[in-house]
Amino acid sequence: MEGMIDQTLPTIVAYGPLYPYLTDQLEQRFTVHHVAADADVTALPAEVLEARALVSFGSVGASAAIMDALPTLEMIGLFSVGYDKVDIDHARAKGIRVTNTPDVLTDDVADLAVGLLYATVRNIAANDRLVRSGGWARGEKPALAGRVTGATIGILGLGRIGRAIAKRLEPVAGEILYHNRKPAADTAYRYVADAIDFARQSEVIIVATSGGPEAAKLVDGAMLDALGPDGVIVNISRGGVIDEAAMVERLADKRIAGAGLDVFAHEPHVPEALFAMDHVVLQPHQGSATVHTRKAMADLVVANLDAWFAGEALLTPVV
Repeated sequence: MEGMIDQTLPTIVAYGPLYPYLTDQLEQRFTVHHVAADADVTALPAEVLEARALVSFGSVGASAAIMDALPTLEMIGLFSVGYDKVDIDHARAKGIRVTNTPDVLTDDVADLAVGLLYATVRNIAANDRLVRSGGWARGEKPALAGRVTGATIGILGLGRIGRAIAKRLEPVAGEILYHNRKPAADTAYRYVADAIDFARQSEVIIVATSGGPEAAKLVDGAMLDALGPDGVIVNISRGGVIDEAAMVERLADKRIAGAGLDVFAHEPHVPEALFAMDHVVLQPHQGSATVHTRKAMADLVVANLDAWFAGEALLTPVV
């Protein structure tokens, strides 16, 4: 009950829906006010305005409007590695600290990227549907698949997750290339500076770059054309990094061979044209969705909050 709130605990806002374990941990430590992601931030109750911290999923983030609506806001704790939905410049200008949850989700996201690659190239989802529908029993023949072993695999964004993906694929890849804004340190993978040349040399592109406005439609029609009709693209980054309309058009015309997609430009809405494509594998943004990783992410969010309110250094600051 609101009247029973312990006023000695720091007040925070849970902005949008949160992982239940995280909610439970927050409510044990703080006075938590739940605010819907689509709430009118100009009409928040008075007690919410006392919040010193805000916690949200990366897909919700924190706009300039919600920051301005909370006059005593000191920090934002993100339950994600990506922070493209946070107005970082506005947070910096207001002196609001921002934390995220890197590293703890790296392995699970990398695992899913590799799984999507194999599922796409080897027609795993399409063949599953063929068996379940009874088509195989009726004599329908599955299409021959492609091959991962020996493929030239391009990693777009050789950060923590990109490196983890590359490491998993080293034993089977013919070669691993990568494209970044600049060459990465301490890697033997071959850097390709030009994006179009990178796509042209790759048989598979795995998108692992960070999101944000600077990465919007980084993979455009020209890159997809350079990838070509035998090429496959996998995206576990952010949906907006790919020009989604251009990708759908090229998948429909078989100008690229297939796609394994965990993220979309307008989640949870997915272009309906993709639903009928057997050469596309779709996931509902499940990169970090394991019990182990979600708990670790929640624990890191809480650890950052505990550190802040104890006057200690933040563990994983973005700003």
